[in-house]
Amino acid sequence: MRLGLSIISGVSFIFFGLACFFSDVFINEFDRYGLSKFLNIVGFFQLLGGMGCIIGIFYRKLLIISSLGLSVMMLLGVGVRVKINDTLIQTLPALIYLIINATIFIDLMIKRKN
Repeated sequence: MRLGLSIISGVSFIFFGLACFFSDVFINEFDRYGLSKFLNIVGFFQLLGGMGCIIGIFYRKLLIISSLGLSVMMLLGVGVRVKINDTLIQTLPALIYLIINATIFIDLMIKRKN
């Protein structure tokens, strides 16, 4: 299960990170959030986190760091969506990616103790 979730998260966040630099849709969304000045740094960390999830399949510590970082980023994303009164449907992608990355992180931490 963790392998599949890591691949889904990794590929998705590589796409999202690139979209922060090249997609008018993402640029407009960050304007709507009132966070346009953070677009490039968020895109950079999404790329980094996505690559970390893919490479982390082979290097456990990297997957721990990447999944935790992406979980925090998505928790903040959910918070922003709630703050600007987005609907549940609009908030759902951030919530789903929060759950995916938190699941990866928690699974790694549980297995680490065993």
